[in-house]
Amino acid sequence: MKNAIVRFASLYVFNVAVLLLIGLLMSSVRVGLHALWASVILTLAALFIKPALAAAFRRSAAKSAGERTRVGEKAVQYALVYAVELIIWVLTVWLSAVTASGFAGFALPPLFLLLGWVIYDQVDDRLQLKAEQVYDAVQARMGRRESADRSPAGSSADRSPASGPSGSSAAAQGRAELNDGLTPEQRRMLDELG
Repeated sequence: MKNAIVRFASLYVFNVAVLLLIGLLMSSVRVGLHALWASVILTLAALFIKPALAAAFRRSAAKSAGERTRVGEKAVQYALVYAVELIIWVLTVWLSAVTASGFAGFALPPLFLLLGWVIYDQVDDRLQLKAEQVYDAVQARMGRRESADRSPAGSSADRSPASGPSGSSAAAQGRAELNDGLTPEQRRMLDELG
């Protein structure tokens, strides 16, 4: 779940930047602040619709792959990738307030999207690796804190002999909490429910 959220958020931010850039570079496309909603549509399409469309187009093209030359096969693959990008762009324009006019407003933005996603793919691997490192470091720190919080108020060597039975009951409570992960209050409430 964490990886999906990180991936969606990073792709969303990247798509906002790409949409704003398309709006700045092309006079036939108006984006503005509509890039915020359009990026949601674009991100969802990139994560869910794009793989399905690409797979369907690849299966369709594979039927006649033996009839094409190597150059012809590459041309078909590039055309299919462009077709997927074009469909996603049309969906984005249709479902958001982004406006595109003329042939250039529909033909060129898919190329910008394709270029942007190629760049994102290069950045995404590094971003994913960094996010995993940060997540693991936080988990390690949280694990140390939780184990320190769950341990009794010191080790048995630190406890004075005067602590006697109360020290052993605290240790027993700590062991019970470590075994089931519940505090005494949570355990009592659970017992009252059952």
